[in-house]
Amino acid sequence: MRTILEAAEQVLGADPTASLAQIAAAAGVARTTVHRRFANREALIDAMAVHAFKQVEEAIDVGRPETAPPMVALHQITANVIQVKSGWRYTVSQPLLRDPEAAAAHERIFAKGHLLLDRAQKAGLLRPDADLEWARRVYHALIEQAIQVQAEEATDPDTLAAAVVDTLLKGLGPSSS
Repeated sequence: MRTILEAAEQVLGADPTASLAQIAAAAGVARTTVHRRFANREALIDAMAVHAFKQVEEAIDVGRPETAPPMVALHQITANVIQVKSGWRYTVSQPLLRDPEAAAAHERIFAKGHLLLDRAQKAGLLRPDADLEWARRVYHALIEQAIQVQAEEATDPDTLAAAVVDTLLKGLGPSSS
């Protein structure tokens, strides 16, 4: 099934209107194999979302958001998420999560992100008066831009993570030293 999901990501990323037959061909399986596993296109996309968001959640967990020093966790999680999401650009950009398992994973991801930013703020990495909801939105936007750069020019996820974290924590203005 993983082969089908990964092929679907590639095919739908290139052509969002691609048919299940085109996805089957890219996966190297018969069209009936895809239809047997997925009742329709929406069911396939739902399965892709479950798979992708589980991978994103695992990438976050590897960075130890609850226990690692906040700066270490922030960098590691950012690099991990850039790497994973770069492989699932079509899937993670879908505006609607219909599958309850995918939606639950998405909620856990947001909660872990909030925890990480809260820890970063308490550690003095973010200003005490920083709006964490705004910080989360900015952080996500920076990650999305890093994923775009990764798609355009195969850049090391750690390099991109350093740029994301530096921009999040220091902005783009001159240093005040």
